[in-house]
Amino acid sequence: MIDVEPHPLLDLGAFAATFPSPLSEVPSPEWLVALLAANCPDAPLQADDDVRAAVRNLLRHGGFKPTGRSKPASEYLRAAAAENRLSSINVAVDLGNAVSLHSGLPISVVDLGRAVPPFRVAVAGAGSSYVFNASGQAIDVEGLLCLFDAEGACANAVKDAQRTKTTESTGRVLCVVWGTNALPGRTDATVAWYRELARRAGAILDV
Repeated sequence: MIDVEPHPLLDLGAFAATFPSPLSEVPSPEWLVALLAANCPDAPLQADDDVRAAVRNLLRHGGFKPTGRSKPASEYLRAAAAENRLSSINVAVDLGNAVSLHSGLPISVVDLGRAVPPFRVAVAGAGSSYVFNASGQAIDVEGLLCLFDAEGACANAVKDAQRTKTTESTGRVLCVVWGTNALPGRTDATVAWYRELARRAGAILDV
């Protein structure tokens, strides 16, 4: 599904998930909302400073500076959860947020009804940017590993593009785990847990 350009640090994980109904009709179960808490005892993975540093090194490799407002999304989730500010959005996003929070690996959730294949992962070139929220704010992604569809960059480990984010009518998503080979086995463990939770939430997964 995704053509990945060679990269010395990237250990990408990805799968597609189809929900039985549009997301507006699939509420997040209580057990999933509980996983949005910072110190949930049911989480098999825990992030730490070593994971944080390895992820930042992954994003820094192409010249991007993953600091401040451009820090990895997993760090934002960790800070929000610590302050009890991480709330439910929809079941697809909640699954990604919960797994990212506890694994420490950034995760992108892309609406496959809005994105345009083919997909590839590569470092974004000079001048690359896209709008990341409904207010029209843009992020400069030059030097950052990104997921591209036929229309350009649409997701990365910092902020996903507004044009391919989930909506109430979303039914099928692409889940991307931005892992690094500096953390052996962590991407596989994260994807395995992610898939387990998605199935538990009622999603049908691509093999």
